[in-house]
Amino acid sequence: MENTKVINVENIKKIKKIKPLRSTKINGLPWILPAFAFVVGLIYYSIFYTFNLSTLDWNGLDPIQEKAGISNYTDAFSDWVFLKAIKNTIVFFISTFLIQNFLGFILAAILHTKVKLATLHKCLIFIPTILAPATMAPVFRLLFSPQGMLQNLFDTLHLGITVDWLAKPNSALFVLMVVAIWQFTGMSFILYYAAMSQIDKEMLEAARLDGAGNFRTLFSMVLPNCKGTTVSLGMLGIIGALKTFDIPYLITTGGPNHATEFLGTYIYTQGITKSNLGYAAAISVMLLILAICGAILVNRGNKGDER
Repeated sequence: MENTKVINVENIKKIKKIKPLRSTKINGLPWILPAFAFVVGLIYYSIFYTFNLSTLDWNGLDPIQEKAGISNYTDAFSDWVFLKAIKNTIVFFISTFLIQNFLGFILAAILHTKVKLATLHKCLIFIPTILAPATMAPVFRLLFSPQGMLQNLFDTLHLGITVDWLAKPNSALFVLMVVAIWQFTGMSFILYYAAMSQIDKEMLEAARLDGAGNFRTLFSMVLPNCKGTTVSLGMLGIIGALKTFDIPYLITTGGPNHATEFLGTYIYTQGITKSNLGYAAAISVMLLILAICGAILVNRGNKGDER
């Protein structure tokens, strides 16, 4: 009887060890297969197809596809419009990132105090984020046109200012920055507001008891505790700036004289307007590489600061 009990106990232990492994393999695989098939079959395939297309000299219609090698990539670095698009992207990212995150942080801090109609203010700040660029672009084109609402306001006040900023290369990019800051400050605000809600209030009260004022508490205590949010906004800002297309295309179409040209608008011009698919694909691959490098640099910088 004792031997039988020992054998039964050992068999039960073996069964308990085997069953979870079998159930995990059987139950887990069907759940990940759809996502795996989607990622590999659509996203990764598209990336490899774009890379292969970047080595061709093809207009997308001819049955004959001529091999171009890496000439599309080398031509890009001697293309002043491409270099101008990269410069515009860098200036656009730095300016919009600093201003809209600063405004979002300050607005989030203000609305964490006792403000009347706080819910209404939150809605008003966040509404521009959910508006489609196709609906905003005609409004801003009318606002900044020489016969628009802003010009009428300046004429009424007799300020002597001519609103032809979209027609000037030196000011057109600035106008697009204003539009982007107006639209995406709400995203920075809502993320900073959520991050501030997680800060320990006792820590802030201790800082005030030690004599720290509001500004000192805000920038020495609150801002460091929102570092993760700032890093996330930095990654989103880099990727968003690199793939910016809708706002410049709908308002200025990349002009005047490519002053508001971005990588997204230039890819569209080369691939759709000029039917130069190989060159457009090469710029798309470089855009992907820049986005990955930017995200890695921001992430490494964050880890370096933590150490």
